[in-house]
Amino acid sequence: MEDSSRNDIRRLLKAFGIQADEVISAHLDQNPDIGILKVRLVLEDVTDYREQPPEQSLQLEIEGEIRG
Repeated sequence: MEDSSRNDIRRLLKAFGIQADEVISAHLDQNPDIGILKVRLVLEDVTDYREQPPEQSLQLEIEGEIRG
């Protein structure tokens, strides 16, 4: 894998992490009675491969809990 690909991945994940932190924090602030927030983070490939999709799709799901 090329360095440019790794940099693109890191840039995208960093942006996601920052934005996710902001929206989750705001949600918890607006809903102070939440004991435990259950979340699912999903990574899904939305590339239009036309007639040549990969044999295995790119997808990742992680579930977890955030104490309110």
